[in-house]
Amino acid sequence: MPLALAQLQDLRDRISDRLRPWSRSVEFWVRAADIYTSYKVCQLRAGFVKDEEEREAMWEQQHELGAQKMYSLCSELGGLFLKAAQILGKPDLAPMAWVKRLVTLCDKAPATPFDVVKDVVEKQFGRSFDELFEFFDVEPVGSASIAQVHRARLKLSKTDVAVKVQHPGAEHLMMVDIRNMQAMALFLQKYDINFDLFSATKEMEKQICYEFDFVREARAMERIREFLRVTNKKPPVMVPRVIPGMVSREVLVMEFVKGTPIMNLGNEMAKRGVDPGGKIAAMAKQKILSDLTLAYGQMILKDGFFHADPHPGNILICKDTEVALLDYGQVKEMPDNLRLAYANLVIAMADDDFLRAEEGFRELGIKTTTIADNKLEELFQLSLRMFDTRLPPGVTVMSPFADDSSLTKVGVESFPEELFSVLRTIQLLRGLTVGMGLTFSCAQQWKPIAEEALVKAGRLRASKSRKQKRSFLRRLFW
Repeated sequence: MPLALAQLQDLRDRISDRLRPWSRSVEFWVRAADIYTSYKVCQLRAGFVKDEEEREAMWEQQHELGAQKMYSLCSELGGLFLKAAQILGKPDLAPMAWVKRLVTLCDKAPATPFDVVKDVVEKQFGRSFDELFEFFDVEPVGSASIAQVHRARLKLSKTDVAVKVQHPGAEHLMMVDIRNMQAMALFLQKYDINFDLFSATKEMEKQICYEFDFVREARAMERIREFLRVTNKKPPVMVPRVIPGMVSREVLVMEFVKGTPIMNLGNEMAKRGVDPGGKIAAMAKQKILSDLTLAYGQMILKDGFFHADPHPGNILICKDTEVALLDYGQVKEMPDNLRLAYANLVIAMADDDFLRAEEGFRELGIKTTTIADNKLEELFQLSLRMFDTRLPPGVTVMSPFADDSSLTKVGVESFPEELFSVLRTIQLLRGLTVGMGLTFSCAQQWKPIAEEALVKAGRLRASKSRKQKRSFLRRLFW
């Protein structure tokens, strides 16, 4: 009888596993349709209201309702939707009500039980836990959509390490989620948003597949770590060192980096008696942001191989405001032709050169349509919204999809998949800029790096203009 019951339970589990993707898809579409229709109804109602303040109040109420529904969808379904929350939970891409709710989902994925983690580690390395570790924290430091991280100490070397362990079964569900998101993207770009969203989800699909290969991630970490070391006297960001011989497709062991998550920087300053809104804090934030963006400028424009996921959960502030960049599951390698075309666009944005920006778009393969009289100006403004962290004076939110965006006047018919990682990186860096209360242009910081890349490729004459000799901080902050 016990054997028969065990067999019955096994059959139930297998049936449940088979049905889970279907039930997950149904749940996504029911919830997504609810959010979408509530916004369309609000849009219709607002069209009949003449008083501007009343309209604003209607939208504020709708955003609060939408934020709660989106939070429930992302937190309860988890998986890919936690990644979606990381992207949407930024003031330049979503209403503030959404930002306040979604930003709390960072590292909030359900943790895999410790006995399962132990089993995965032992199977991947072919050795017992006791042989490998002197101690291993049962509670993870953080748990995300693909993996969770535990602090441990190696038995032989006594080195404190971070052990990243994949959630079993997560990859299959992620693929179900991405198919649903691709279908949603096709619908939205057909009826609501004048932008090639489907290509964005195709690039996301590629990146997610890469994220489940920790051997690839380890190679990426070592490549970026070595590149930043040889490019600088002192690397602008710290990259954790991979522990040799302790990498598999599902488990990655690296040095443990101690620091403060960048989201908690203000609280940590206050604890140490530093006014988060004062001059000392502002100088520290400027250094942190300039170091971080310098690293990205070098990775993208000099090497073309870069960390493509700088959301706040992946950035630690260590001793003396040193920045540590974590999680190399999402990296991107740009072909040289796109890297150099992007360098050309960076110079155009830094110099406010409308004609060069148009040339940059064309060279990058971004196909646009417009009936606007001031086509060049609108195209330039769109380039700033998409590829620079700069904000106009007094503006704290600048979304590519806002009502006043150039996307309402310039349609993007085709956008190269390879560029979406750059676009997402810029949007995340802008979110950090806004969150720190700074005004900062990555294009102006990156201009010398872009010029160097074009000179090296024989596409630009070497120049020693007075502009290039201006002090670093005057060029970046104003």
